[in-house]
Amino acid sequence: MEIIDRLFPGYTEEERALISESYAIAETALAGEVRSNGNPFLEHPVNVARIACDEIGLSAECIAAVFLHEATRNKPEVDIQSFGKDILTMVDGLNKISTIKPKDTKLEADNYKKLIVSYSKDPRVAVLKLADRLEVMRSLEMFPKASQERKQLETLMLYIPIAHQLGLYNMKSEMEDIYFRFAEPVQYRAITNRLKATERDREKISKNFIEPLKAKLSEAGIQYKLKVRTKTAYSIWKKMQKQKVGFDGVYDVFAIRFIIDCDEDRETEHALCWKVFSFVTEKYESDTNRLRDWLSNPKPNGYESLHITVKNDEGSYLEVQIRTKRMDLMAESGLASHWSYKGIKREATLDNWLNSVRATLEHGKTTSDEDLPKPPSGEIFVFTPSGDLRKLPEGATLLDFAFNIHSGLGAKCTGGRINGKAVSIREKLATGDVIEIMSSKNQKPAPDWLNWVVTSKAKARIKHELSEVENKLAADGREILERRLKNWKMEFPDDMLAEFMKKRKISSTNGFFAALGQGSIDVNDIKAYIVERTTQQQRETVEEVNETKKWDGNASSDDILVLNAKDVKGIDYKMARCCNPVFGDDVFGFVTRDDGIKIHRMSCPNASRLIERYPYRIQKVKWATSSSSSDFLCELRITAAMDHSVISQVMEVVNNFRASIRAFNVGQDQKNEHYLINMKILVPSNMEVDKIVSQISILKSVDKVRRV
Repeated sequence: MEIIDRLFPGYTEEERALISESYAIAETALAGEVRSNGNPFLEHPVNVARIACDEIGLSAECIAAVFLHEATRNKPEVDIQSFGKDILTMVDGLNKISTIKPKDTKLEADNYKKLIVSYSKDPRVAVLKLADRLEVMRSLEMFPKASQERKQLETLMLYIPIAHQLGLYNMKSEMEDIYFRFAEPVQYRAITNRLKATERDREKISKNFIEPLKAKLSEAGIQYKLKVRTKTAYSIWKKMQKQKVGFDGVYDVFAIRFIIDCDEDRETEHALCWKVFSFVTEKYESDTNRLRDWLSNPKPNGYESLHITVKNDEGSYLEVQIRTKRMDLMAESGLASHWSYKGIKREATLDNWLNSVRATLEHGKTTSDEDLPKPPSGEIFVFTPSGDLRKLPEGATLLDFAFNIHSGLGAKCTGGRINGKAVSIREKLATGDVIEIMSSKNQKPAPDWLNWVVTSKAKARIKHELSEVENKLAADGREILERRLKNWKMEFPDDMLAEFMKKRKISSTNGFFAALGQGSIDVNDIKAYIVERTTQQQRETVEEVNETKKWDGNASSDDILVLNAKDVKGIDYKMARCCNPVFGDDVFGFVTRDDGIKIHRMSCPNASRLIERYPYRIQKVKWATSSSSSDFLCELRITAAMDHSVISQVMEVVNNFRASIRAFNVGQDQKNEHYLINMKILVPSNMEVDKIVSQISILKSVDKVRRV
């Protein structure tokens, strides 16, 4: 078959005949099937076969297995029994792996790899699966966005680590860069553009570097090839993140590599590598702390090389790698470099490689976890029952997921199932979970829901739903109150409303009317409050008239009372208990009938009423120029998560400053799962209070702290 001769010229005539037979079966079975880009689906197995042949060097049996796998994947009736046992075993393994659907990625990466091994009775199946995934990544642009994201995640968590462990470094690096290009397009463009912009600089540095060494290398009879190896964009990005540096802070963006051509004798190879090393370090200053000797102690995956960092004449740091041609082939192609489809089948190197593949897959990592790619921090990836991928922030709950699917579904969510197990709406999610949402038309969002979600979409929708309900109730409540006030012939002014809301601990006017509309506030309570406050105001008016006649006018708004902070217990003035002023606070004096002048903070809850109603009794006040040894009582209120350690942490903060605790009371808000802490402390000034409040507010479990 002409197309096979053109695509796979390196095989024998007999091997090409085998490939042609399998290709013809695939061509017939896949007739009419197309890819996402509209091209015939046969394009995919052809590309995979080319990768397996040209880039890994697999045998003709492996190429045939690729075509037969695609032919029988969805058509088990296709007869392929005439092919040898080895091919049938590989096809069976590839077919089984293809049955693993996206919803099954709830399996952890290690378990997924074990599943691949269980389907890979012939270890070449795993390598073919990597070739398949590389072809998919190269064609990623043709897939829908949701499918792209799912394939990116699978590649990052599963196939890149497997390629790394098998020593298929070129495949690993290419998949990493494709992942990076799609996952972080802005960062990818920034780094690749910098690499393009600095390409000439690297060429110049390399030329200047080797020039002084050429004569010595020639005199020593060392045959070598010089290669400039530039780090991949993904590798540079990882190093920038790890070291928290910019592009220019990555010293080993590129390395100058000596590839020595010599006999494949370990003793000779090592001697020549160290000889080149000595020439380099004689000419250039080296950083011995960055010497990596993988000649004497090769890596577990067989990697051999000498790495040294030197400073060139311009003061720039360069990484220099020294290895032989054999070592470079091993470094580029890994264990697969032992594979040869031209040699005798089942030769010793092939058997060793097959055993290494199986041992690597079955027994796990050959390198540290730090060398393997990690999923993006702060994110999780979960799936719908149909396999659609959803990306959520870490800490997201089932309720977040429901709102991510659809706002209406989130508002009606009653619970769900994670990996088949029934859970509540508060259940936190993990990468790989498969989630099914349960809902009810009678379900409505509750205020507590805001404590159970982390996504802005869910929070905004819950607030919107709650606001709509509250607005409707508020409209009903406002209508009820207006009608009753008209019937009673009474008024309910804003200041009286504000006092009533404060008494009932209601934070907003809309919330007040909503509570009225809901019935949690009895409208008759409002009538009783109006009557009580009106009577009180009439009584105060009579007292004002009487007291005004007695007032001698000694205190006027033009007088300034200078407070001697050392004599806070003097008969002239006292600190008001309602707001507990502290040295340095913005304060004013209020002249009382029986207790002299009371000192209030300007932020006192009673300040507005006193200033507006009794302006003639207000005394301007300022503190003495410096603080004193006297202490002032101050009250703090703290809202914190129900973590036992927070109580001791708060006390520890106070003890670190010039303050002492006089009262400490802890209550519990079971509904919102919070501690309510009231604390009275003695302090010398408001500056000390500010320091204490600041330090308490940054405690991990503290939600809010305020001075009373």
